[in-house]
This record gives sequence, structure tokens and C-alpha cells, in this order.
Amino acid sequence: MGKLQYQCTMSLDGFIAGPGGDMSWLAEYLGPNPTVDEVIGKTGALLVGNRTFGGDDPYKGTDNEGEPYGGGWTGPQFVLTHHAPDTPVPGVTFCGDLDSGIAAAKAAAGDKYVGVLGAEVARQCLDAGVLDEILVFIAPVLLGDGVRLFDHKGGSNVKLERLSVTHAPQATNLWLRVIK
Repeated sequence: MGKLQYQCTMSLDGFIAGPGGDMSWLAEYLGPNPTVDEVIGKTGALLVGNRTFGGDDPYKGTDNEGEPYGGGWTGPQFVLTHHAPDTPVPGVTFCGDLDSGIAAAKAAAGDKYVGVLGAEVARQCLDAGVLDEILVFIAPVLLGDGVRLFDHKGGSNVKLERLSVTHAPQATNLWLRVIK
């Protein structure tokens, strides 16, 4: 089975979304990045939080709106929610709990990564001891407020091992392993 990898872009001050979940800030930092291309090719399924799935989109108003990685990735998505929509969404399975979502995403991904999207889902995966890696693209911007990369009430000390640091025109890519 593949690994669970939290995949996201973050501002230098630690936010993956601006206030109210705003993702418009990200649009100018989307561009050629060999590490993004590499991870897209190694990702077999997505485990997505409901707020991320239904939230703001940096591709809003373009042909790629609503598509994972702006249409650069296709495959099965597993969205964690307690309130699945009445109308089915092609390619999307709605899961009521973390364990069933992880099991379904891992089965669909095979030996490829399960890309974890959404800060809350990543935190839940960390708490459950099942998150294997974090791949964060650090954009050269300070947002000052918003949704943090990792937020754990009361604090938490999660040990990480750096696997690689690479650079692209719009980001510094930091690939980490979660020490369990």
C-alpha cells in the first residue's frame, strides 16, 4: 500500500489559506515546478477534507476551476464529510469517517501516494499516527492570518526528517518524513 502524504502550498508565515479560507493569494504562485510534476505522477488517490473540497479555489474563473492541481491530476478522490451531497459527484466518494476514507483511498492508490489535502484531515492523520510524509511548497509571501499548515490546540511536537529541499521559480519545496 502507498503512503499518506500531506500536500500543500504554504505562505512563509505558515498559512495554507488566507482569512475565511481565501485561496486567491495562491494564483500568482502557481507555475512550473518539477517537484509538483513528480508528485502528481506518484499520487494515485486523494483524501480530501470537506472544507477543502467545497472551499475557495485558486483557479476560480478559469477552465481549471474545481479540478485537483488545476487539472494537472486526475483520479479518485475520497472526501471526508458527515453530510454527503444528494447528487453524486463523478470520481468522488464521500466517506463518513477517517478510517474508512483512508482504507478506500489506499486501496484505490495501490502503491502510489494518497495525497492528503486539507489542514484538518492532515491533523487527524497525524493524531492517528498514519501520516507518512509532508510535502509543502513554500511561497514567498506573508499572509498574516488564515488557516495554518498545522494547528493543534494545546500544542504538539511532531518530529520530522527532511528528505529533500528543492527550488522552483515560485516556491521552495520541502519534503519531510513523519518520524513515528
